[in-house]
Amino acid sequence: MPHLFTRPLRTPSVQELSQKQQTRLNKLQKRLRREVGSAIDDYKMIEEGDVVMVCLSGGKDSYTLLDILLNLQHRAPVNFQLVAVNLDQKQPGFPEDILPNYLKTLGVTYHILEKDTYSIVKEKIPEGKTTCSLCSRLRRGTLYGFAQKIGATKIALGHHRDDIIETLFLNMFYGGKLKAMPPKLLSDDGANMVIRPMAYCREKDIAEYADLKAFPIIPCNLCGSQENLKRKMVKEMLNDWDKQFPGRIETIFTALQNTAPSQLVDRNQFDFVSLERDPNAEFTGSVAEADLPAFDFLDAENSGHIQLDKRQEEARIDVVNVYQP
Repeated sequence: MPHLFTRPLRTPSVQELSQKQQTRLNKLQKRLRREVGSAIDDYKMIEEGDVVMVCLSGGKDSYTLLDILLNLQHRAPVNFQLVAVNLDQKQPGFPEDILPNYLKTLGVTYHILEKDTYSIVKEKIPEGKTTCSLCSRLRRGTLYGFAQKIGATKIALGHHRDDIIETLFLNMFYGGKLKAMPPKLLSDDGANMVIRPMAYCREKDIAEYADLKAFPIIPCNLCGSQENLKRKMVKEMLNDWDKQFPGRIETIFTALQNTAPSQLVDRNQFDFVSLERDPNAEFTGSVAEADLPAFDFLDAENSGHIQLDKRQEEARIDVVNVYQP
């Protein structure tokens, strides 16, 4: 049964594209639409009557998010509203006319907010240090508050699959935590629901799509901040893996959807203390780590599963020495 949010739609024509580019654009749009629709369905991101506030930064990700959601809105099985919101943080040189002009052509409801978080960041962060973290927190807090004012029931962010995986490794390498970005998140105060409809989308597809659509991209370097070097290193590592081992990124993301707390070491997620063996259980010969991966030393051919015939195995055991003080 097809996902409710992935019914085929007519792809609008884009001027000044070659036939090859137009074909590629259509293919990318169908793929992104299918992936966004699947994520919305899988995590129940959008429901009847929702007012979805799409946070628009002016980057490729948020432009693509708004574009795909507008595309899906026309054939979705539920009625929902889209409201585009941009926060002008008063960075020097920010082109204030680009987003309003673009949004007017779409006919979508939009709000442009102004808040001088740039000055706060410059005051709090020493010169030369990365400002992205504080800037992001201030921006997020402002947008969360505005969502309440306009009655938004969902806040849509443009994070994609690569962002989620990068965050996983950043938390492991530098934070000592096994966590990433959830596709759907309830804020700590319970007042806002954050959704990431592009959780299944690859960044390289989004970048190509944004280029073919010729979105008026606003660069995220107006504040003069250094790029987050840790995230950059993780991104490069993942890109190298993707080139050397095609499919590895998809496998990592699949792993995030198939966690096994009993196979980790977090006592808060699994009750190891209360585990007890059953002295009356009948031995079947199965190993305890039945879910070990295929490359494990136990059994490469059978994906880590070893089923032993009890009588045969006992017959093969030779007691060569016994010492008992």
